[in-house]
Formats: sequence, structure tokens, C-alpha cells
Amino acid sequence: MPSQSVLVTGAGGVGRAVIERLRADDVPVRVLVRRDDERAAALRRLGAEVVLGDLTRPETVAAGLWDIDRMYFAMPVSRDHLLAATVVASVAREYGDLDVLVGLSQMTVSQMTATSTDESHQQRLHWLAEQVLDWSGLPVVHVRPTSFLDNPLFTDLAARSIKEDGTLALPFGSGRTSPVAVADVARVVAALLADRHSHLDHVYELTGPRAMDMTEMAGEYSRALGRSVVYADVPLERWRDEVLSPAGLPPHVEDHIVTMCRLHQQNRYDRATDDVARVTGVPAQTVEDFVAARRDQFLDPEPANPVG
Repeated sequence: MPSQSVLVTGAGGVGRAVIERLRADDVPVRVLVRRDDERAAALRRLGAEVVLGDLTRPETVAAGLWDIDRMYFAMPVSRDHLLAATVVASVAREYGDLDVLVGLSQMTVSQMTATSTDESHQQRLHWLAEQVLDWSGLPVVHVRPTSFLDNPLFTDLAARSIKEDGTLALPFGSGRTSPVAVADVARVVAALLADRHSHLDHVYELTGPRAMDMTEMAGEYSRALGRSVVYADVPLERWRDEVLSPAGLPPHVEDHIVTMCRLHQQNRYDRATDDVARVTGVPAQTVEDFVAARRDQFLDPEPANPVG
């Protein structure tokens, strides 16, 4: 195992899982966080070094990069994504000495061009960020997951409709999709950072093991839960008004989710690769396995036995 230190930005979701995997292998990890809160304390308990910083402030990025050989760059859905990528690229060029920079992108980028307009603003920021990182001349590896199985679309919202009426109610039309689990993406990122293979490709596109339409996906839920689940195709605008907008998400985030749904309807998520297995040696989780591991989230609790 290499002794290099890894700088991780974005410690939620994939980032947290990457930190856990690296620390389990005793890889030194520094985490850049914006707030010293309970989540930061939990990272310290994992053995990570925690430093305060902001990806849009060059001086804090430079401080975080001191004595770092490998970096994982990611951030939540944000209008500042391109600014952050530009700051990271410019600071790493001037102050860093990186063997590899692994950047978390989105698989939609693989279908985009410099002038395409069908994608969300967030997806456009990811496309531009990849260009900036490539132009920087840094040793960059782009990791492009498709939609996450852990997304509320497939977890919290799916659990709500399954409990209410046994449906997987989403506005995806007849489009096919192959969502990937956060844990599988984290396995790939950790492997790239730990350099467990002979060479680094420039791009890894991560999906579940196969693409399927939503009726087939509902069948995966049925088998995992041992109950009937059927797909209910909901009109996108109605779903936005009744389900998404009441969540009170920032407009940038809401628009991104709506665009994801529209692109699913247009079959833009019909893709499948074996990159998870190619990098880690273990295939990506199936939807059935993912849901089965979380049965309690999708099923109502059994009534308590009466006393007496």
C-alpha cells in the first residue's frame, strides 16, 4: 500500500465512503471541510486529518494541498462547481505536486458537446469543469457515474409510493436506466487513489450491471421485497408540482432533477459499462441486491404482537 497522503473534498455520500475505505487500509487522509461540526468530528474518529477550507478560496485550497500526493475532487450540486474546479486546477498547478487527481463528474458529460443545450445547468458545469481540469495538464482521472441508486428518487420517494400503493411512481416514461450504488463508486475512487492497478485510464464511466426500463426495475424491487411493486409513470409536471417542489430544494437543484427526469424519458440514461468490475474486480450491485439490503426502508413495520 502506498504511503502517499490523500486530500478529499466533499465528505458526504461518495466522499465519506472513500474516506472509510482508505482509512481501513491505513492510508493517510486529509479532508477539507467548510464547517467544524459533528460530521467533521466523525471524520476525525475515522483517523482522518480535518482542515477547514473552501474550494472557492485559493488560499485554503493551497493550505490543504500541502504535502499531498493524491486528491479526490468533488462537491455537492452547486452553482460554484466550475469556480471550484478552476480554483483547484490553478492552485494544484502552482502549489501542488500531485500524482493523480480523481474528479467526480457525471456520465451525462459523455453525451455532451461544447454547444449542446438539452442538459441541466449543473451538467453543463461538470462538462466545463472537465475541460478546465484537462487543460490544466494535471494527472486527472474523471469518474463519471450515472444516476445514483442512493438518490431519493430510488430510495425515499420510492419507499413512500411503495408503502402507499405498491408502485414505483416516477416520471421516467419508457426510458431505460442503470443506476449505480454510491458504495460501488466509492470502491472505484478508492482503488484509483490507492493505485491498486497497473495504469490509470483517463475516464471511467460507472453504471449498474445492466440497463432496464422502469417496469423491469419495479420487478427488481418486487423480488427484493417479496411483494408486488409495479411501475406508475407520472407526468413530469405533475410530479414536479406534487412531489418535488414541496421539498423546498434550491431552484438550481430542482431544475437539475427535473432535467434528469426529462433525459430519462428521452432514453439518455440507457447505458451500461463494466468499469466498476474492471477497476475493482467486483461487479456493481444489482438493484435487487441494493433494495434487499434496505428492506426495512421500503416495507411497513410488522404490527407488534398484542400483550395479554
